[in-house]
Amino acid sequence: MRLVGSRLPLDYAKETGANFLTPAALEAATTRTSFKEPHQSFDHQRLWADLLSSTALSFNLFGDVASRIELADRAVHSWWPDTPGVVGEVRFAHSPGRFDMDYLGNLSDLAVAHLLDLVDGTKGILGLDINYHERIQREVPKPSRLQRYVEIAERSGIFRTGAIDAVNGTDLLVLWLRHLLVLSMLQHPSGAWTWGRLVVVHPAGRSDFSEMCERYRDILSETTTFRSMTLEELLDSGGLPAHVASAVRRRYIPD
Repeated sequence: MRLVGSRLPLDYAKETGANFLTPAALEAATTRTSFKEPHQSFDHQRLWADLLSSTALSFNLFGDVASRIELADRAVHSWWPDTPGVVGEVRFAHSPGRFDMDYLGNLSDLAVAHLLDLVDGTKGILGLDINYHERIQREVPKPSRLQRYVEIAERSGIFRTGAIDAVNGTDLLVLWLRHLLVLSMLQHPSGAWTWGRLVVVHPAGRSDFSEMCERYRDILSETTTFRSMTLEELLDSGGLPAHVASAVRRRYIPD
C-alpha cells in the first residue's frame, strides 16, 4: 500500500472526524451522509479521509452557517448583495433530481445549495461549485444526453453563438453541466424556481480555474446566473464566523 501524506486512515478519520474543522462541520457531514438523495453515491474515503478534498472543504466552509440559517443568509448577502429573498435552507451535495429529465437528466449536483425563499412565494437557488486540488480535464458528454443539454442551453437564451462547440469535448464541459443544472431548475415545468445562480469557488493560486472561468464567461451573452470567487475573497469578506475563516485558512491556504 502506498502512503499518501494528505490522507488519513479511513477508520481513524471516521472515528475522530479529524477532517472537519469545527463540531458543526462534522455534524453537517454526519447528518448529510446519514441519507442519500435518489441515485446518489458518496465517496466516503474522499469525504472523511482526504485532507485536500473539496467535498470536505464544503462542509468546513458552510457547516457552521448551515446550522444557523440567519448566519447563512447574512453570509450570502454579504458576498452577493443582489441575491433576492432570504436563505431558507442549506444543502450539501444536492441535486433536485438525478436522472430526472425535467431537470438535467444526469448525476450532476451542487457542492452547496442555498435554497432561497422569494417574496412572491417562489424559490431561488444559489449553487456553489467548490474546488480545491481537482484537476481540470477534457470531458465528452454522453451522446444520448447531449440533446437535453442543448435544449436547456438554447432555452436559457444566455449563450453566445458557437457556445456548444466551445464546451463539447473540452475542459469547460463539467462547469457547463453544473450551470445547466441551475438553468434546468429555472425551466422546470412546475415554475417553482424563478431565480438561480452558479458560483465557482477556487483558491487564488489555481490560475487554471481562474482562466477556465474567464473562458466560460466569454461564451455567455448574459452573466447574471454565473459568478466566480476565490477562496481568499470568500474568507476576507467577513461573511463567515471568524473561527471558521481562521481554521479554513490554517488548513487550506499556505502562508
